Amino acid sequence: MGTAGENEITKLLVEWCGGDNDALDRMMPLVYDELRRLARNYMNSQPSGQNTLQTTALIHEAYLKLAGDRKKDWKDRSHFFAVAATAMRHILVDHARARSAAKRNAGVVVSLEDVAVITKERADEFVALDDALNRLAELDARKARVVELRYFGGLTVEETSEVLQISNETVMRDWKFAKSWLHRELSAID
Repeated sequence: MGTAGENEITKLLVEWCGGDNDALDRMMPLVYDELRRLARNYMNSQPSGQNTLQTTALIHEAYLKLAGDRKKDWKDRSHFFAVAATAMRHILVDHARARSAAKRNAGVVVSLEDVAVITKERADEFVALDDALNRLAELDARKARVVELRYFGGLTVEETSEVLQISNETVMRDWKFAKSWLHRELSAID
């Protein structure tokens, strides 16, 4: 963190929230590129031809949600992309719920990495992940937030550490625990 581009995004966020509409126009290419990188990282884990939600559509939906939140008190670039991670998660879950025509299949076992494919057949699994992540948040909100930032937002350990204001080691412990906990929860679905 702290490069010229990152500082420019933070500066433009502050200017935009202060009423400078041109700041949003200047920020858009910088933010769009980063949102594209985050979405591409997420979507690249899916087998080609199996995803029904395109990377560009995810980026545009997330950007529209974020751009519509002008009154948000954006602290910096990390805060913006942490909120983007949440927006992407909600978009993907909403998409999965819409694709799900039937009740959850019995005996669905899914890993965190496998759930990325959001076809009609996999929509139930994605919804199950979201439900499990919500249960984890009830037990330990920070661990659930680590998953959201790292998995849905594509943030690095260092970026997640900065957003949550915890050490890199704590992020790694939380990440390891959360993946194990979610795997156990998702494996137990009857």
